[in-house]
Amino acid sequence: MGMSQTTEKIRYSDFENWVTRHIPESKVLGGQTKTVYEIGPTQTIEGAVAYRNKGGSPWATSNVYARVMGVNKASNAVFPDVHEGHGKCCKMSTILEKCKVLGLMNMEVLVSGSIFLGQMLEPVTSTKSPYSKMEMGIPFTKRPKYLVYDYRVAVPANAQKIRSTGFGSKKNLTGKDNAEVFMFLQRRWEDEDGNIYAKRVGTIRERFGASTAGWVNGHAAEVMYGDITKSPKYKSYMGLIPEDRSYYARNSKGKMKPVKEVGWDSPDAVPTHLIIMASSGSGLAYEGTVGMTLWVDNFFLKY
Repeated sequence: MGMSQTTEKIRYSDFENWVTRHIPESKVLGGQTKTVYEIGPTQTIEGAVAYRNKGGSPWATSNVYARVMGVNKASNAVFPDVHEGHGKCCKMSTILEKCKVLGLMNMEVLVSGSIFLGQMLEPVTSTKSPYSKMEMGIPFTKRPKYLVYDYRVAVPANAQKIRSTGFGSKKNLTGKDNAEVFMFLQRRWEDEDGNIYAKRVGTIRERFGASTAGWVNGHAAEVMYGDITKSPKYKSYMGLIPEDRSYYARNSKGKMKPVKEVGWDSPDAVPTHLIIMASSGSGLAYEGTVGMTLWVDNFFLKY
């Protein structure tokens, strides 16, 4: 066999190519045109158009076009940026998205920039149950040893974690937020009623709470297989996804359903799906640290 290690690049994960969307917001919001980015073949899309992944790109972002009660709104917290010596990269920031309608509402919603393998279902029509608008994960049946990627982190000074759902005032929370990158291998199945279940085959979950001194290139995170709760490397946040925070996927009838993680799989199990997500926050939706920024580049799997 020799010592050669196979590597597999995830499509579009050099982040050299971006779709640029120009979305005009409704007149009641001021009628400005927002620039929104997606990861896919280089092109520009004009207008308030629901986006579906293009060019075989497996990547979705937290950038969205929303249409709530007839009002068009766009949000962007994921951007192309420059990675010195490596071309372009992906920059994710935690921002306060302001939504002001004269005489009606003046709200700020906290948004963490995130990218994930899957699809965002646009237009988003409410702020309720954000995960139900994300089709999370892609079909995948291999067993990689490492996820390799480049990253950089910037944590603002005096980083304060807040919750801002847009309803009620902003609340200061204790502790500080972390940026994170995680990869889950799942073996999913469906019951006769179309409910989706999964067992966790492989796990990587890395959190970053401090600024890096520039880029960390070629970072190799090892996949831990099977039940990792007894491993010395196990941290509480690496556990199974709680049912009330389940990610969603389409069942065989095309319906969006929560994927309920019901246990750890055997260490030699073969997965059916791959989840990779990177985010400038690791809390619940609408919670985080404004200004927290994570850059990533060059994701690949190593066997």
